[in-house]
Amino acid sequence: MDSPRVRIVFAGTPEFSVPCLEACRASGAEVVAVYTQPDRPAGRGRKLTPSPVKQAALAANIPVEQPETLKTVEARETLAAYQPDLMVVVAYGLILSRKVLAIPRLGCWNVHASLLPRWRGAAPIQRAILAGDNESGVDLMQMEAGLDTGPVLLERRTPITRDDTGGSLHDRLSLLGADVLTEGLRRVIVGEMLQAHPQSDDGVMYAHKLDKAEARLDFTRAAMALELQVRAFDPWPVAEGEIAGENVRIWAARATEQTHQHTPGSVIAAQRDGIDIACGEGVLRVTALQRAGGKRITAADYLNARPELRSAR
Repeated sequence: MDSPRVRIVFAGTPEFSVPCLEACRASGAEVVAVYTQPDRPAGRGRKLTPSPVKQAALAANIPVEQPETLKTVEARETLAAYQPDLMVVVAYGLILSRKVLAIPRLGCWNVHASLLPRWRGAAPIQRAILAGDNESGVDLMQMEAGLDTGPVLLERRTPITRDDTGGSLHDRLSLLGADVLTEGLRRVIVGEMLQAHPQSDDGVMYAHKLDKAEARLDFTRAAMALELQVRAFDPWPVAEGEIAGENVRIWAARATEQTHQHTPGSVIAAQRDGIDIACGEGVLRVTALQRAGGKRITAADYLNARPELRSAR
């Protein structure tokens, strides 16, 4: 007689979480319910929009729960009624109390987009790029009551290259998360107990939530620090700065170690391959940008609209 399938409740909200939901479905376990954030207003019309995880769950005919909180007795009773063996949490957006963590027989797993204990918290992907880290990854963690403090079960690593943006690293880590979760589920389903490795007390860093004000470029800073801002804040909230009196969004830029005597923020050269802006240390070459009300364009297209900049020296 076949043994009963492992029953999983999946909790997640953004696009990042969807590959992990699909990994649960493909694992041989039974996804008995999906928990996700309530529908939120989105787009110009501010129409209530289901999360990417909810859309994927409905397409797969999986029951969806969208509580505002899991702190009530009713919410815990609803979760317990699904009789989960395991709860898998990936960028869900709600804190799970000890009482919730105790409901599944095997506890709760979290797929977290950093190499813990570095970058616990809300924005680990962008914070890693902002800090100039050379490496990132995903950890499969056994959840406990603290914020991303639980022991690590499995890990996958990936280098952060100079071409990486918040968006490209997000997409890569999303797939790595599904990969490490697949491995964990494969081993648990056949009855293996994963070894939990406690996190070190050294090297703890918190990845605080992004604030749009952080996206403003201060050209008195070093060019490399500004390049990291531009890369980290693509695709949101997108870096902003002033080019010869016009405020623009800056989508792509590269720092150079060029020495100069120019005032920070001044345009010192403007060619088809980029607009060079003096910084407190070095030069930032802007290669893709966006004018107010416009779309993303190349530096060459921008200079077609502002030909006077071509004579900058």
